[in-house]
Amino acid sequence: MTSSIDYGNLMHRAMRSLIQNVLTDVAKDGLPGENHFFITFDTMHPDVEIADWLSDRYPGEMTVVIQHWFDNLEVTDEGFGITLNFGDSPERLYIPYDAIRTFVDPSVEFGLRFESPQTEEDDIDTDILEIAEAPMDEMVEPSPEPEKRQEAEVVSLDKFRK
Repeated sequence: MTSSIDYGNLMHRAMRSLIQNVLTDVAKDGLPGENHFFITFDTMHPDVEIADWLSDRYPGEMTVVIQHWFDNLEVTDEGFGITLNFGDSPERLYIPYDAIRTFVDPSVEFGLRFESPQTEEDDIDTDILEIAEAPMDEMVEPSPEPEKRQEAEVVSLDKFRK
């Protein structure tokens, strides 16, 4: 038995479960209203599955936008698979929840950031979770009206970080 409750790990799992529930609803019913997601993930995570040219182009992290065009969203307990369009070339991606660094829905000013585990010297062995509190409308430009088929966007969230 442990000497304390691991609240950090419990919160980490709860927020990953929240993402799973949201994506499950989207897979079933589609995106409601103006909702859309920016999902940044670790491209070097051992269970991430992306095309070689994408991992070469984004060797550390990549942000995908799930908004106008996506296909075959399949959600599991470990992660999700989705087909996105990159320059008129559909690509299948598989992203485990443990690889996600940020999950943002700017339409409702909601965001999660999962920070990497600290080094052993910091005596922290769980991920730290922060809920973004900056107004999302200041961070993201509104997107144009949806077209029949748009290209997937890869954006860098570095300019939004403090």
